[in-house]
Amino acid sequence: MKLKKQVTVCGAAIFCVAVFSLYLMLDRVQHDPARHHGGGNFPRSQISVLQNRIQQLEQLLEENHEIISHIKDSVLELTANAEGPPALLPYYTANGSWVLPPEPRPSFFSVSPQDCQFALRGRGQKPELQMLTVSEMLPFDNVDGGVWKQGFDISYSPHDWDTEDLQVFVVPHSHNDPGWVKTFDKYYMEQTQHILNSMVSKLQEDPRRRFLWAEVSFFAKWWDNISAQKKAAVRRLVGNGQLEIVTGGWVMPDEANSHYFALIDQLIEGHQWLERNLGAVPRSGWAVDPFGYSSTMPYLLRRANLTSMLIQRVHYAIKKHFAATHSLEFMWRQMWDSDSSTDIFCHMMPFYSYDIPHTCGPDPKICCQFDFKRLPGGRINCPWKVPPRAITEANVAERAAVLLDQYRKKSQLFRSNVLLVPLGDDFRYDKPQEWDAQFFNYQRLFDFLNSKPDLHVQAQFGTLSDYFDALYKRSGVEPGARPPGFPVLSGDFFTYADREDHYWTGYFTSRPFYKSLDRVLEAHLRGAEIMYSLAVAHARRAGLATQYPLTDFALLAEARRALGLFQHHDAITGTAKEAVVVDYGVRLLRSLVGLKRVLINAAHYLVLGDKSTYHFDPEVPFLQADDTRVNHDALPERTVIPLDTSPRFVVLFNPLEHERLSVVSLLVNSPRVRVFSEEGQPLAVQISPHWSSATDMVPDVYQVSLPVRLPALGLGVLQLQQGLDRLRTLPSSVRVYLQGRRLTVSRHEAFPVRVIDTGASDFALSTHYMQVWFSGLTGLLKSIRRVDEEQEHRVDMQFLIYGTRTSKDKSGAYLFLPDGDAQPYIPKEPPVVRVTEGPFFSEVVAYYEHMHQVVRLYNVPGVEGLSLDMASLVDIRDYVNKELALRLHTDVDSQGTFFTDLNGFQVQPRRYLKKLPLQANFYPMPVMAYIQDPQERLTLHTAQALGVSSLGNGQLEVILDRRLMQDDNRGLGQGLKDNKRTWNHFRLLLERRTAAPSPSEVQESYPSLLSHLTSVHLNTPVLALPVVKRQSPDPGLRPFHPLAVSLPCDFHLLNLRSLQAEEDTLPSLDTALILHRKGFDCGLEAKNLGFNCSTSQGKVALGSLFRGLDVGFLQPTSLTLLYPLASPSNSTDIYMEPMEVATFRLRLV
Repeated sequence: MKLKKQVTVCGAAIFCVAVFSLYLMLDRVQHDPARHHGGGNFPRSQISVLQNRIQQLEQLLEENHEIISHIKDSVLELTANAEGPPALLPYYTANGSWVLPPEPRPSFFSVSPQDCQFALRGRGQKPELQMLTVSEMLPFDNVDGGVWKQGFDISYSPHDWDTEDLQVFVVPHSHNDPGWVKTFDKYYMEQTQHILNSMVSKLQEDPRRRFLWAEVSFFAKWWDNISAQKKAAVRRLVGNGQLEIVTGGWVMPDEANSHYFALIDQLIEGHQWLERNLGAVPRSGWAVDPFGYSSTMPYLLRRANLTSMLIQRVHYAIKKHFAATHSLEFMWRQMWDSDSSTDIFCHMMPFYSYDIPHTCGPDPKICCQFDFKRLPGGRINCPWKVPPRAITEANVAERAAVLLDQYRKKSQLFRSNVLLVPLGDDFRYDKPQEWDAQFFNYQRLFDFLNSKPDLHVQAQFGTLSDYFDALYKRSGVEPGARPPGFPVLSGDFFTYADREDHYWTGYFTSRPFYKSLDRVLEAHLRGAEIMYSLAVAHARRAGLATQYPLTDFALLAEARRALGLFQHHDAITGTAKEAVVVDYGVRLLRSLVGLKRVLINAAHYLVLGDKSTYHFDPEVPFLQADDTRVNHDALPERTVIPLDTSPRFVVLFNPLEHERLSVVSLLVNSPRVRVFSEEGQPLAVQISPHWSSATDMVPDVYQVSLPVRLPALGLGVLQLQQGLDRLRTLPSSVRVYLQGRRLTVSRHEAFPVRVIDTGASDFALSTHYMQVWFSGLTGLLKSIRRVDEEQEHRVDMQFLIYGTRTSKDKSGAYLFLPDGDAQPYIPKEPPVVRVTEGPFFSEVVAYYEHMHQVVRLYNVPGVEGLSLDMASLVDIRDYVNKELALRLHTDVDSQGTFFTDLNGFQVQPRRYLKKLPLQANFYPMPVMAYIQDPQERLTLHTAQALGVSSLGNGQLEVILDRRLMQDDNRGLGQGLKDNKRTWNHFRLLLERRTAAPSPSEVQESYPSLLSHLTSVHLNTPVLALPVVKRQSPDPGLRPFHPLAVSLPCDFHLLNLRSLQAEEDTLPSLDTALILHRKGFDCGLEAKNLGFNCSTSQGKVALGSLFRGLDVGFLQPTSLTLLYPLASPSNSTDIYMEPMEVATFRLRLV
């Protein structure tokens, strides 16, 4: 061991000396005055060669400087710990803390300087419209605008169109929610199938008719139930342009709470279905109903090769401002984009709603008269009391003039003389009579208008792409190119208000139980996709594909569709009726169970040392699941592993694309447990009681925890056996603070338990990296101090309660309408606080009536030891019109600026705006939010989407759950009364800045690499799969290392998705490899992080990535695989720019 250390030190030293010697020699050659004055005997070309060499050496030095310093640090650490307690065993020091043995190998953190430039560089010309600046500038004054209540009066001259006719496209559409007030299946049975059936017959009656459809989930269900003849008719309608499928995703997704993995997955699912069944390729995006818009979506649509898109639900004050400045159509560009490669043309609808009264022009009273479903005698009428009139020869001139006036006024808000007029609403066109009423009456109007050249108007039915194509043609540009004079915009459209101060910020948290379940399913789907693809590839290579359960592909397909369905803007949002929520929950749980089966079957094959012994028996699985859920709304129950004298094996799956060191906790039935590595080496473990409440241990169930190093995307193996190894089985110590309450605390001879009845002073827990202080009275976090610093950092945790207004408008599933500032949560009784300390983790649990708050410190090097693990078990089922919030109050001087992520893909800077009401300052937080100053950054990472804000200097605040007794008048017709006991899981990361935030951080900001890795650790936990007990001897399990080389640590393997073969239930030979290269900030300290990390300036050699498999075919494609971006080549080296997501069609052989 000592020799190894000496060799490492010598090697590092020799390397340093050699590089420096060479550098000094060259340096001297360049600067020696004798040589410069020696005349022409030293040619200029050689000087330039030497200068190039010097530059190369300087770059080499810079790149290796980090590696060398970390080798040095690690070697010093190894040397310092060379003497002392037994090797590789934790020991307890006199000052009462646990010390872990040093890592047996050094870690390094080597980031290429060029890779650090991305977050620092300027972006060239700034977009004219930056949404953060627009929001700071607007007065948000809500002045009455007359007939267009939220706008202004519009005037025009009849001669405005003398040189160029107004071209009007009326676009019939039907917005079909895949679940909202009714379940998906009920909507389909009662409405959607009739809409689609009528569509086929009614469009065929007249080739001038057009129709728009968005939701592929409904379309696919209908397709499975129609005749071959009808399918052929649909293909003809798509082919001749009468029917357009817009966006083409499985659903029209929510853009606030959804994660980019799920957004991409539902887009692929929809696009692949369309290509397979219709041969249709979507060109334009259509998002009329999501409650605010993320800038992630235009990026994804552009990478899927869509050229144009439409949005509707934007804050009314922003719509008014954009209308006044002719900015309702713009090129939407990503904040990091310096060459306009992410630009997509976007149309923002100007008025209140996407229904017919709010789409023909500024006056809804008039537009409603042209919704011919509302003709007298029907079930719905116009609220403005003036009904539509059927168009006849007698009234067509007058009616056409009234409608044309609205068209002309609306067109004054846009830069081109091409006008879009949507014609539809929720679940419209479900009866043949409506098709006839709309199409016949409008055609009469169009025929009249088009027959009068002096009106200078051409009106017709069209699709969305018909409209965009005409606009591009009039502008003289290619589809998707920027029309001359149109503005460029960056940023997003949160937060949304549709009227007054009614901000739609409640749904960022509504029904957090299902927001959490969504992410659990997502992590399982990603893990199962990757494991299945690898297992199938290895089985095919070994000639064992016929023995492998390839039909597990059907379970993957079901889960993709269940996850996709839940991204719908009334599902993950928590804004559906209770029975619909149950339906979603049942689908999510069924898919989760199916994915566990896929994972178990793949791990079974891959972990076997001798594949000839592989035998798949669907009745007798080889592995058990890590946990089970008895119901869709129940919390998971972890599997307990019974021990006896014969060994039990556990297979551990690491879904990350990087090697990880994680503390793994298993439940066993005996405190006398020994754990061995796959090589049979005994391992040190921490044994703890398993608690059912603040004071009660679960009998005969114990938690065994140990740090395990697992290969990237790979499998590790542990062996458990009953027995006692006093050196290595290390019990946790427990203290319970009763705060004067008369309670009995469970005891066990295996664990020292101290009960402290009253009066607790503040106390601290320590690891090798930090010391964390807690309040003795509340059990909540107070401060954090890194061990290499004197200064403590205040991180004060507090629970708060928001009420709702007493006036008519109250908070509901969508809206957050608080009755003022939050009030402190005051418990009826003081909390019981339980403190557990041990070698690998220590934790504090504070038990309150409505929540249990857990803060856990992992005493291990690497990602898990550098942040605080926090979880809140929330139960507010007895609340009436209250919302529970968690606030962190820190000494970070954030000065009104905070940062939230968009879909886990990018970070958006936010400003607290005093001119807006409290509820307007909340934003979605799918994976993280942070505050910072020139010295520090504090990041709250989350495992579920919740609403977040920073309402005061140094504060971060998260809404944990909401219970509301009434509807908020947005169509749902219910409050939020179906609350569940819900775990909210977080990681809190405090980082020291080595460089002050760059000026560009006003508009864009990036997490550090450590922050990115912390987020994926939190969202993709290790799965522990026990081998089902058998009488047979050792099954010959071996760890599975699928990657031959490490991926650069700024790359995330988003998915390795098996593609469907001709037969629905089987995979083809190809997979979709989806990679994301993350943008990151190097201005945060990265010393002694304890994990390996290097970057490669965006280059990856895919050909040598997978161990034991060759890349037989590699083709870059558009995001959803519909367009090849290059022909397949022999080269398997790829390059990606920071922030880009890229898809490759890949065949592993």
